[in-house]
Amino acid sequence: SLVLILICFLLQLGLKQLRSIVKTSPQVSEALSNGRAVVALESTIISHGLFSPTSCFVLFSELKPSFWGVGLISTVNCAFLVGMPYPQNLQTAKEVESIVRENGAVPATIAILNGVPCIGLNEEELERLASLGKSVQKTAGRDIAYVVATRGNGATTVSATLFFASMVGIQVFVTGGIGGVHRHANQTMDISSDLTALGRTPIAVISAGVKSILDIPKTLEYLETQEVYVAAYKSDEFPAFFTEKSGCKAPSRVDSPEDCARVIGKCRLCLKFSFSYKYFISLTTVRKPLLSDANKKLNRQAGILFAVPIPKQHSAAGNLIESATHRALTEARSIGSS
Repeated sequence: SLVLILICFLLQLGLKQLRSIVKTSPQVSEALSNGRAVVALESTIISHGLFSPTSCFVLFSELKPSFWGVGLISTVNCAFLVGMPYPQNLQTAKEVESIVRENGAVPATIAILNGVPCIGLNEEELERLASLGKSVQKTAGRDIAYVVATRGNGATTVSATLFFASMVGIQVFVTGGIGGVHRHANQTMDISSDLTALGRTPIAVISAGVKSILDIPKTLEYLETQEVYVAAYKSDEFPAFFTEKSGCKAPSRVDSPEDCARVIGKCRLCLKFSFSYKYFISLTTVRKPLLSDANKKLNRQAGILFAVPIPKQHSAAGNLIESATHRALTEARSIGSS
């Protein structure tokens, strides 16, 4: 009908207008134009909490334009978040960007500064964001329009980063752990917008699962409702962020990079998961064509979640944190707190 056509036109016009106000750094623009890999980094970790560079998720790529056109990689969050004051947060952010560069990719920290969404920050912008700290608004997907309209400063969370990553064509997004359904959600309705963002954003998210402080069974059920394909990597059990096992059976399982690539739908893309002491996840290309590119061919608009268990060499520290989490939850229940 004419009404539907008008609505579609207005939506497209709004998206074009938003794209016109997005500022992409020269380094990121050049990398995208030349088909080099770009690593997107969220900014909430700078303003509201940062990770130790010796225990962070970093993603790098060896994607070659001759095999896969524009190589775009996104990474957000990390396994162990700790609050850091300025200038330690700035130093750590620079170290993470340096790690990305050392592995052949261009870092693109995403934030909103003075109402302008920025994909890739220069040194001055990065220092400003770090020095402002928690005075910067923690910006989820719902907050983007407000922060832009009021010309505010915003640090992007997972859902907001998903939005901007999708806008520029990023296909893969890596995070320490996604948000989920909180315990007692039947009373509080506390459900992370990460889940709904995944349900409407056709991006493959690679994470270490969901924190056990959340309700993992209900989180998996909600992801199913949102039509998000969920698979554990080389495991039948869904991981719980700090530990390899959560007690929940994974909806599906993938055992090779080729399996992941077939689901994602990027021809000749091979995801190779490899971890070092700094939890590196690497993506490389393969020369042989893949037989199937299901999600792309079917034009599905929902996201994909690949849950990669924490490396065994770090599981001892993870088990310690998990044990402390369960003790805290037990004590909270004993005093009637949720």
